[in-house]
Amino acid sequence: MFKNQPKGLFALALANTGERFGYYTMLAIFALFMQAKFGWNEAVAGQVYAIFLAAVYFMPMVGGLIADKIGYGKCVTVGISVMFLGYLALAMPTGADLVGKITMFAGLAFVAAGTGLFKGNLQVLVGNLYDDPKYADKRDSAFSLFYMAINIGAMFAPAMAKAITNWQLGKSGFVYDAANFSPDYLEALSGAYGLCFGVACVSLVLSVAIYFCTRSWWKHADVNEKQAKAVATEPVEELTPAQTKSRITALFLVFAVVIFFWMAFHQNGSALTFFAKKYTDLSVSGGLRIGFNIWSLALIAASVYTLFGAFQSATAKGKTISGAATLLLWGGAYALYSAMPEPLACQPSDFQQFNPFFVVALTPISIAIFGALAKKGKEPSAPKKIALGMLVAALGFVIITLASMGLTSPKDLGEGTQSILSPGWLISTYLTLTFAELLLSPMGISFVSKVAPPKYKGLMMGCWFGATAIGNYLSSIPSMLWNRIPLMANWGILIALCLISAIVMFSIMKKVEGATK
Repeated sequence: MFKNQPKGLFALALANTGERFGYYTMLAIFALFMQAKFGWNEAVAGQVYAIFLAAVYFMPMVGGLIADKIGYGKCVTVGISVMFLGYLALAMPTGADLVGKITMFAGLAFVAAGTGLFKGNLQVLVGNLYDDPKYADKRDSAFSLFYMAINIGAMFAPAMAKAITNWQLGKSGFVYDAANFSPDYLEALSGAYGLCFGVACVSLVLSVAIYFCTRSWWKHADVNEKQAKAVATEPVEELTPAQTKSRITALFLVFAVVIFFWMAFHQNGSALTFFAKKYTDLSVSGGLRIGFNIWSLALIAASVYTLFGAFQSATAKGKTISGAATLLLWGGAYALYSAMPEPLACQPSDFQQFNPFFVVALTPISIAIFGALAKKGKEPSAPKKIALGMLVAALGFVIITLASMGLTSPKDLGEGTQSILSPGWLISTYLTLTFAELLLSPMGISFVSKVAPPKYKGLMMGCWFGATAIGNYLSSIPSMLWNRIPLMANWGILIALCLISAIVMFSIMKKVEGATK
């Protein structure tokens, strides 16, 4: 899994881990922050959330276009600086007046612009490491590991947001209460959420330190097409205009399909969080409590890797050490679980830690499965994995649809709650959506880095995020319909879109796969 990978992969992955930790700490409470501070309902908060997500994922198109001209590393450095200013603006204590709104929107604009310069171009650097024939066959597994690193940051983010929220509320004499709408409580809650934005500033400083301290590990990959030709000792093979057109066409066909995956998937910060707030029992009992202790989850995730080491180590000593480490990790997770209160009070944002946990824990399993299939010559192509991912995403929303049977519609529930569902329904939904994500997202990024014409690498990676941006904006549709249609109808729209996208992807499979040959 980690063997024979270039060390530049680990440096760039860790730099991205820090940045994503801050981003997802902010994102875990962003919709709730707007509701607490400005009193916006689900439709308004969901719309702003979706526009912000769209901007964050649209700007890499601009960042990629710039980087193809001036260099990827330069854009990454500028992007980190701009993001820092954005998070700093969001963290500033302001009122719920016009000044507060202007400050918030300005901060969001800076975060989006900085992400556009940073995110896609960092991934181009990773992809460039695998242009070396020595590492070419490890591209897919590398992006799975890179994606896993992103989710380590995302996994701890909701727990950080919760800890800061509880600490700040406690200073004001409050505990978290989703049904408390008193002015003093909402002011304290919005202030607590504001502190979470400051975490992003700190995490960016760590990312900068990692990025520059390890520059020698990946500096050779920081070249665009023009720079690569200038330093090449042998003639560089160029694509014909027909090949370039064929590859770009194939990429845009994939981009069009994945729009609808991201529309469905990014309900985690809006509709699925509203579902947790309105319908899910936030008093957790029994074995499910272990999922609400981030340190237990971290130990379990780590144990997956040590368990693989116990089977894959080349020496008996390595197997023994890995096996012992696995048992210790399991023991630690159980000890933390045993110390948890019964029942345990959780918050709606807590559910957002399950998806990144599942990504981290399941990545080695995914790599092992596809590695075994590759040895037999039966590994699905990246486009086929994307199509399968859409089918699995549809199944995820079937689960939440079954949970919604018999529930009062949000439009009839009003500001009240019907907290009767086991958290297991949402956890199962997140698990299934994670299976879909592992089939689609890292494989899609790997596909883009492999297929994109050299002189358009930054732009094409940006277009991948541009497709994500459109999907993120469309993710506001379930929020806008939240108080207008039954829950099952809302989820049914997402199921239909995922199924249609899968059918379309299968229908264009030969054309997409043919462009890569």
